[in-house]
Amino acid sequence: MSEQAPKPSVFLPVEEQMTLLARGAVDLIEEDQLRQKLQKSRDSGTPLTVKVGFDPSSPDLHLGHTVLLRKMRHFQQLGHRVIFLIGDFTAMIGDPTGKKTTRPQLTKDQVLSNAQTYQDQVFKVLDRETTVVDFNSRWLSALGAEGIVRLAGRYTLARLMERDDFRTRFAEGQPIHVHELLYPLVQGYDSVALEADVELGGHDQIFNLLVGRNLMREENLAPQICLTVPLLVGLDGTEKMSKSLGNAIALDDPPREVYGKTLSIPDDLMWDWYLLLTDLPESEIAERKQAVTAGDAHPKALKQELARRIVTDYHGAEAATEAEAEFERVFAGGGAPDDLEQIDIAAATPLFRLLVEAELASSNKESRRLIEQGAVSVDGEPLRGPEAIQHELSARREPYLLKVGKRRFARIRIL
Repeated sequence: MSEQAPKPSVFLPVEEQMTLLARGAVDLIEEDQLRQKLQKSRDSGTPLTVKVGFDPSSPDLHLGHTVLLRKMRHFQQLGHRVIFLIGDFTAMIGDPTGKKTTRPQLTKDQVLSNAQTYQDQVFKVLDRETTVVDFNSRWLSALGAEGIVRLAGRYTLARLMERDDFRTRFAEGQPIHVHELLYPLVQGYDSVALEADVELGGHDQIFNLLVGRNLMREENLAPQICLTVPLLVGLDGTEKMSKSLGNAIALDDPPREVYGKTLSIPDDLMWDWYLLLTDLPESEIAERKQAVTAGDAHPKALKQELARRIVTDYHGAEAATEAEAEFERVFAGGGAPDDLEQIDIAAATPLFRLLVEAELASSNKESRRLIEQGAVSVDGEPLRGPEAIQHELSARREPYLLKVGKRRFARIRIL
């Protein structure tokens, strides 16, 4: 990442380490035990083993995933050993956390393909040289049927039904498949196999992390510390960030989209984003928030700073400067992106169909609605009302510039 926080070592005083590690955390179980582990690590010069599991259930990562990745990086900055554990075995089970239905089971080929994409993206945040990459099939496949049965004997159904989503689905009469009940156990066994000192996860993973802690006790291992981070709220300011909900910023999004989408978030949300997506000291975040509250700073200026920081992290400072300049020219100044591809249309077509062909609307119904609302302009001239829906652009040598809303453009030539 371009934004660099100070890179301390494992020998920093424990309280200084705790300040960084507790930043933005939701659950920290147990805090005193973490202090003890850090002190022992500092005295011996031996880094802690920090385990984080990622099931490659989908190929793309977004900013919501980076909240956890950044916490992993905090441990790396302190000199600890971070294991990026790819759940190639557990992904074929599918963790239903946060879901009211069973996740689809993936094939081995799907899992491995997604895992490669994960690895291509996570090193935009993590230090490639010091990250240990492992696969949990290495020990879970070796367990065999007998080992899985013995592992299942470690927990009762009553204890597994304490997990919120299992309990909710049972109460609502939704099916719970037996393989889903095994998921917390095999994730917990990962911690036993790696002898983890700390396991990180999203807040929705706390039950699974605690299962690992309990299994380690049964193996006479020091129980791992469980540290969770919040689920990042997406662009809509309501739901957690998700590509399926259309409220996400993907790590592969181009700089101008990252910049523009960041500016679109509600003002109140930016303080959480500053905390979870940047290394700006919390005291400075508080100062900025106070300045906005007092009327000494405009929220837009602070969101622009946030957008620059995020773009810089994933694309570099030069890209951030260019994205900001283009945003001001296109969206504030009424211009259009320079790299729009030209679409040639062979015959005159009603405007509502043109929008669909140019992928400015997803359907004829949406296209008609956009035109009626006055959200569509051609060459800078708004077209609105029922008559504009059937309006046909005449053939000419120069292409037309179609614009929908503030951010969607298309360059179309009628032949």
